[in-house]
Amino acid sequence: MTPLTDAELLALIADLESDCAERKTTWKGSAPEKGRQAVCAFANDLPNHNRPGVLFVGIQDDGSPSDPSFVVTDELLQTLADIKTDGKTIPPPSMTVAKRHLLGRDVAVVTVWPADAPPVRLEGRIWIRTGPRRGQATAQDERVLNEKRRFRDRSFDTHPIPGSGLDDLSRSYFENEYLPQAVARDVLELNGRSYEERLASLGLVASVDDTTPTVVGLLTLGKSPRTWVPAAYVQFLRIRGTQWGDPVTDEQELDGSLDTMLRRLDEKLKATLSVSVDFTSGTTTEVRTTPYPLSALQQLARNAVMHRTYEGTNAPVRIYWFDDRIEISNPGGPFGAVTAENFGRPGVSDYRNPVLAGVLKSLGFVQRFGFGIAEARRALQANGNPAPEFHVEPTTVLVMVRSAS
Repeated sequence: MTPLTDAELLALIADLESDCAERKTTWKGSAPEKGRQAVCAFANDLPNHNRPGVLFVGIQDDGSPSDPSFVVTDELLQTLADIKTDGKTIPPPSMTVAKRHLLGRDVAVVTVWPADAPPVRLEGRIWIRTGPRRGQATAQDERVLNEKRRFRDRSFDTHPIPGSGLDDLSRSYFENEYLPQAVARDVLELNGRSYEERLASLGLVASVDDTTPTVVGLLTLGKSPRTWVPAAYVQFLRIRGTQWGDPVTDEQELDGSLDTMLRRLDEKLKATLSVSVDFTSGTTTEVRTTPYPLSALQQLARNAVMHRTYEGTNAPVRIYWFDDRIEISNPGGPFGAVTAENFGRPGVSDYRNPVLAGVLKSLGFVQRFGFGIAEARRALQANGNPAPEFHVEPTTVLVMVRSAS
């Protein structure tokens, strides 16, 4: 993603009819809502420009700079960067945020690249650009966006699985459970979208004309996901001791659709998590302590399911619970902008499975993108646990969580 030059940015500012530019005088009032809609529309790239769109904050509608009182602060830049990670736009858009000096003033520049796997939704709605105007996509627009998906360049989670078919998906779960969570109610009430069109719009089948389920379609709606994606499960072991080779007192393979698997995993974590009661504090109120905060274990386990690779491996996510620690490992090393050196650093994130990440957000297992590790760290610190230890290899990531002393 090469940044646009000053000359390219100035040309976009000057072209008042361009569908690749959005100008906002400030980031107040309706600007945040309309700015997010513009980001969603640029990511969808309905006109198929195959070049980035730009949201300018600090430029008026006529292309002139805002009032001199407008200042590009670090807080504004962080707020704009949060558009990618706050979970409202799914899949997360590929975008950068920068302060640039244009027309003699500092301007906030949000550059958005076309998505590999459109359509992109903002709070369940698909936004597009038609000339300088933006609007919600029609059923025909959705079909065009579905056809734009690229198989070679796009993420593996959106690849179709040969041999599978619509009969391998649960239509009742899709229509009664998943769809109302993934698509805004007013959009659902629109007529004219068939079952196949809705599946294709959400990336769960290859296209309207080719209804072969995708990897994420089978993981989300599959009646038997492991038939088609053998690695789609979590292996849980409770080891009575602190060493490999100590007795295993509980062993279970947690599988099923993403929703079923993660809910079963939550139940397993809660059941295994021992709670001690302290009656020796000298008070009439019992003090409950726990060796691990449940929220931290949930964040780290869900992170492993979301970021693991499902390509070229039959290995599951593994959760091994020893007496003094818990080890959570997943196949698939760092991806994209994430490296072994910056792994877990706040603000550094990338998505091997962007559509799957969107599914987990729709199902409520993810609140914000890129914040899981930070939230786990906070919960562990508050509970008195040591910080999590990450061991990052080219083909695997292991996080070790040690018991509170």
